[in-house]
Amino acid sequence: MKIGQPSDIPSSVTSTVSGAAQKAAQSSSASTAATNSAAEGTRSAGVAVTVSTLARSLEKPERSDADVDTQKVASVKAAIEDGTYVVNAEAIADQLLSNAQEMLNRTTR
Repeated sequence: MKIGQPSDIPSSVTSTVSGAAQKAAQSSSASTAATNSAAEGTRSAGVAVTVSTLARSLEKPERSDADVDTQKVASVKAAIEDGTYVVNAEAIADQLLSNAQEMLNRTTR
């Protein structure tokens, strides 16, 4: 398929496309304005929010470097870059089925 130059495109198509682009730009700017005014309203409300210690304890702890096997990550990255990384689809499928079965067992109990 050959894409023509702007002079090859009929004017009716060009005006339709530019009209659609203008409408999209207008709706985008209206959306941005609504978001900005909502954010300003929230800031000007001055409502104080406190979080209980129980809620803070439920936050996920920061991930430590001990959770990541950097040697394994480096070896997999190198294999991907070399093009020698092989995906074991059977192992992935087995694990997906195992996880799905575990989730189903939890919901039926």
